[in-house]
Order: sequence, then structure tokens, then C-alpha cells
Amino acid sequence: MYPFHFVKRAAIGFTLIELMIVMAIVGILAAVAYPSFQSYILRSRRADALTALSQEQVIVERCYSQNFSYSQTCAALPIFPVASPQGFYSVALTNLTATTYTLTATPTGSQIKDTQCASLIIDQANQKSATDTNGNAPTVCWNP
Repeated sequence: MYPFHFVKRAAIGFTLIELMIVMAIVGILAAVAYPSFQSYILRSRRADALTALSQEQVIVERCYSQNFSYSQTCAALPIFPVASPQGFYSVALTNLTATTYTLTATPTGSQIKDTQCASLIIDQANQKSATDTNGNAPTVCWNP
């Protein structure tokens, strides 16, 4: 026979087909999970806008309590627009009269991708609203 002994060994490792199947499964899972993750990140950053609007609303109301007018000059009132604490939103003060004001938070930077809540709005009567990029009024923006 043969001078050498050929012993059949058990295969160790993965075949190319097995690796390709695993890669396909990982790709499908990533394609499903990534958009959901991005949506979660955008929703969680809305808390930054809510914080900023609440802080600015307190300052404006404090000025009103001192002057009995929203439009009077007040040392505590910042120069608008101001950035939110984490910098994902810009807050502007509009519609400023003696008895009314409107605070609007609009996304900046990477938060611009949040088309569902393109602006969050609150006024002197604590009426909260939001608009998307199409001008519609979604109801989910004030509940991150």
C-alpha cells in the first residue's frame, strides 16, 4: 500500500457557507435595528428641548412677576435665541407683548433629522404644541 498513513481528521472551524449565512443574519438584524435605534436617540434628545423651554419659561415668568409685563426690560432675561443645555435645540422668544409670549425650540446640529418634531412651542398660557417639517401638529412631541 502507501508508505504513509493517511488519517482522516475531523474538520475544525467554519465553512465559507456557514460564515456567509451568519453575515446575512447579522446584516438583516442590523438593517432592522439601526433605524429603530436612531429614532430612539432623536426622541430621547427631545428632553433637551423640554428642559430648555421650561428654564426659559421660568425666567420669562419671573420677569413678568417683577414688572407685570412680559415686554418690559428685565436683567434676568437672556438674549434670544439661546442654545439648549445639551446644544441640540435653539430656543427663540417671539410674540412678545405686555401680556403674551411664545417660546419655540427648533432642532440644531444632528437633531435636525428629527422631522417629526421640527419645533416645540409653549406660550404664556402654558399651551404646548409642536409642528413637523410639513407643518402638521403631531401629538407625540411633548411625551419623550
